[in-house]
Amino acid sequence: MTRVGVVGASGYTGGELLRILINHPKVEVTVATSREHAGDYVYRVHPHLRKLTDLKFVKPEIDLIADRCDLVFLAVPHGTSVNITPKLVEAGLKVIDLSADFRFRDASQYPIWYGWEHPYPDLLKKAVYGLPELHREEIKSAQLVANPGCIATSAILSLAPAVKHGLIDAEKIIVDAKIGSSGAGMEASLATHHPEHFTMVRVYKPYGHRHTGEIEQELSFVSGRPVKVAMTPHAINIVRGILTTAHCFLTREVKVPELWKNYREMYGGEPFVRIVREQRGLHRLPDPKNVVGSNFCDVGFEVDARCGRLIAIGALDNLVKGAAGQAVQNMNIMLGFDEREGLQLTGVRPV
Repeated sequence: MTRVGVVGASGYTGGELLRILINHPKVEVTVATSREHAGDYVYRVHPHLRKLTDLKFVKPEIDLIADRCDLVFLAVPHGTSVNITPKLVEAGLKVIDLSADFRFRDASQYPIWYGWEHPYPDLLKKAVYGLPELHREEIKSAQLVANPGCIATSAILSLAPAVKHGLIDAEKIIVDAKIGSSGAGMEASLATHHPEHFTMVRVYKPYGHRHTGEIEQELSFVSGRPVKVAMTPHAINIVRGILTTAHCFLTREVKVPELWKNYREMYGGEPFVRIVREQRGLHRLPDPKNVVGSNFCDVGFEVDARCGRLIAIGALDNLVKGAAGQAVQNMNIMLGFDEREGLQLTGVRPV
């Protein structure tokens, strides 16, 4: 059994990691850290795990983690992982970082999107962006994997086939994103206070959202040339889920059968991407309601022939394929397990 640890295990993402990992047949969770809850049973913070684990939280001490773990998940705030990861890597552990601290290949992107200089540019170059659908071979041999952002995952996967085949204007991609309240984390604020969040749709970052840089980086990788993205996220009245709707302008006339071919070519063999474009019924296009609790990202598309526009749609659970599930998928690849191990989770309906 591979020994795994979760640093920052008391948050929503940490709880999802524990939920998935304690049922994984090939790993043992040996460490779950929390400064605030050290000494408490995990199930006192994550009550849904009661009777599934007797693990207790411990303080995040590097020597203890290195002694008890072979692989570590970092579910800590942005700007925190960068101080922990180098020590864990130096200790010889495999690391999957769920923060943004190692997502950019180019260190110059950190002042733009996060407002700080990256102190470890050499380690940054060794990190692999953990989107298996694009970087599976690199992930296999990686010691450090940077798990993608949740909005970024949905946008990238929904747009990649069109970008890859040069079907859209790479300088004019507009992503409209909608995300549930769990994306803000467990710490309460006025914005997530129930009377302020219930029955609302709120634009919270009209431009310059930090996931925009990730989307540009990865679509540029797919395209082989620079891609420019404008993205606006909205907080909406659901707990879990992300829906991205990308508006793009076609470079030539494109028919639906060609798009089907391109999407199937890219995702036909992918275990956690589903192409959703039905001709009838209620669920004709991706809807986050249908992926809650699962590691699926549903992608779909439509052509607006009158305006020469492609609409690319993605939906996922921000805590699973957008965070913990994708991290476990990356772990499976790094350790040579079946990629689906521990992740054959159906969505939950109704929610």
